[in-house]
Amino acid sequence: MTASVPGEFRLHRSQFIKCAPVSRELRKMTTEVLVHTGQHYDDNMSKVFFYDLEIPEPDYNLGVGSGYHGEQTGEMLKGIEDVLLKEQPDYVLVYGDTNSTLAGALTAAKLHIPVAHVEAGLRSFNRRMPEEINRVLTDHISTLLFCPTKTAVKNLAQEGITNGVHLSGDVMYDALLYNIQIAERKSTIIKQLKLRPKEYLLTTLHRAENTDRIENLNNILTAFVDLSEAGQTVVFPVHPRTRKQLDALDRKAHSNLLMIDPVSYLDMLVLEKNAKVILTDSGGVQKEAYWFQVPCVTLRDETEWVETVESGWNILVGADKKKIVEIALSSTSPATYSNYYGDGATAKRITELLQARFW
Repeated sequence: MTASVPGEFRLHRSQFIKCAPVSRELRKMTTEVLVHTGQHYDDNMSKVFFYDLEIPEPDYNLGVGSGYHGEQTGEMLKGIEDVLLKEQPDYVLVYGDTNSTLAGALTAAKLHIPVAHVEAGLRSFNRRMPEEINRVLTDHISTLLFCPTKTAVKNLAQEGITNGVHLSGDVMYDALLYNIQIAERKSTIIKQLKLRPKEYLLTTLHRAENTDRIENLNNILTAFVDLSEAGQTVVFPVHPRTRKQLDALDRKAHSNLLMIDPVSYLDMLVLEKNAKVILTDSGGVQKEAYWFQVPCVTLRDETEWVETVESGWNILVGADKKKIVEIALSSTSPATYSNYYGDGATAKRITELLQARFW
């Protein structure tokens, strides 16, 4: 890759949703080398995103798979370094807060290749979360930092990071606007599951703080069963990590608790839009619930998306079984709604900023 052919290098895994709108814009004007670390190795969690979101197949798939954080990140560092030395990119673009994000940023920084971070400045202020460590370290070694909210810009300033910081908006909002139209044409998930719009609860669960702590997992699952016994239909697409842990619990589910395999992103959008209430520990799902104006119950004690809580659309309950059930049964839509996350043109804005800086 030469200076006369500007190049962009990408590293991500479950950041496929964030990648898609930016990738569409970048490929109009430059060469993109797409690298998939393989951190999500299950086909339902990986290949389906490339198909649904019309993302080109990766130029490289490192096939790292699962493992302890240090082991997984170490394997990524080696694989990414080999690719960077071969491709010699102008910059490395990373997304979010996964181990892939940190590995891509750290490898690039060691090789003196500029790093651009999409979704910079988010903070939960909980250093026990692996994601928090990843996002803090990535921000401190990035050249360009694309912040989804004013709060994110403020967080960076409080850490002394002001150069290269841009309030870009949220690329996931771009993705939602683009893909919900496709989803509503193609998805048959509501019919398949025999659901009635606004008459079911949608749940997701995948963070280590909930899946790896048996007490938390048991409390949350009990809450789901209690909601089912209270007459609520609970749809629960089960993440592979969660499935493994649930198999170790000797628990009987309820007929109203629909524990299904992971669904495609398009199916998930339709399930979210038509849900009565969403219960989740996913940051992305919290925002999508907000954009669809569906009340959200977050199974964490804190969130990076503070605007959703301050506006009343999102309530934090942690793994408290009683709170989960009470809030889920009583949640209603607030009277007002304002979108704090951009105008749906974030990908174009990011591409223009990259163009101005690197070519």
